[in-house]
Amino acid sequence: MRVLVTGGAGFIGSHIVTALTKAGHEPVVLDALLPSAHPVTPEVPAVEFRHADVRDPPAVGAALRGVDAVCHQAAMVGLGKDFADAPEYVGCNDLGTAVLLAAMADAGVRRLVLAGSMVVYGEGRYDCPVHGVVRPCARRPEDLAAGLFEPRCPACGAALAPGLVGEDAPVDPRNVYATTKLAQEHLAAAWARAVNGTAVSLRYHNVYGPGMPRDTPYAGVASLFRSALARGEAPRVFEDGGQRRDFVHVRDVAAANLVALEAVDGLPAGALSTYNTGSGEPHTVGGMALALARACGGPEPVVTGEYRLGDVRHVTADSSLLRKELGWRPAVGFAEGMTEFARAEQRASAALV
Repeated sequence: MRVLVTGGAGFIGSHIVTALTKAGHEPVVLDALLPSAHPVTPEVPAVEFRHADVRDPPAVGAALRGVDAVCHQAAMVGLGKDFADAPEYVGCNDLGTAVLLAAMADAGVRRLVLAGSMVVYGEGRYDCPVHGVVRPCARRPEDLAAGLFEPRCPACGAALAPGLVGEDAPVDPRNVYATTKLAQEHLAAAWARAVNGTAVSLRYHNVYGPGMPRDTPYAGVASLFRSALARGEAPRVFEDGGQRRDFVHVRDVAAANLVALEAVDGLPAGALSTYNTGSGEPHTVGGMALALARACGGPEPVVTGEYRLGDVRHVTADSSLLRKELGWRPAVGFAEGMTEFARAEQRASAALV
């Protein structure tokens, strides 16, 4: 299968390219090499490479020639610096997806796997002892400033117990990045209906592993902690460190993309199928920082009490549907993955060959 991988020179994309190549497929990489993701030109596997922006219709059309499926990874990620980043997020993520899907419709390419995200849920699943499953309201700045980080029941104010969020949970994006990721899914669903295509969104949870970018506000929290440790500094953990996340290794995410691409013909045409893609092992952000610091032999984390309004408190995955329907299983455990990540190179990145 010839697969166009947009963003294929990036952190996750490059691992997908490697997985596709090892499985005997023919990846084609299209990447704009934006400075926010690539301070210097990255190294990619020796495959066909097109240096172009996914927002460029002629370039995308040319890259789609002879392609059987598209694995769409190109996107700006993270919360960024501030709201001034919003136009760039919308342009890269949503306009880029619209241009790609229009070109796919024109080229007759009917298979899509999209890099989705758990951020579309906002807060994860919560149970109130009185009212059962509830959706807490957005956390208030005055509560966060007072160190009151846990969301409360919107009906009675009781303490809530976090649980695993399933794909059928209501979506509630709470920052610009999350909003653009949900819009990508809506665009993919509209494309699938219009052309009778088949689309899959893999809603990644917190991806980490070798090759993460360093020293950038657009990287994930694992990368920021690893960057600090590489400088000999203690990781700075926001809030009280008790935020629950699902840290999933990048090779497992690449394997999920490979499984989805190979299974896409067996999924419903004319629709978008969504799958949580997580390890199934919830950990706190503070616990992850401590595990990484100890694996690095560096200073232990500092819990700062700082916060970001766009962050949510707890969101962890129920990935059983991906296991059941597509047969995917994560292979890298938390302890093993953090030990490897502590010793792995981060990308700041080298030259493309």
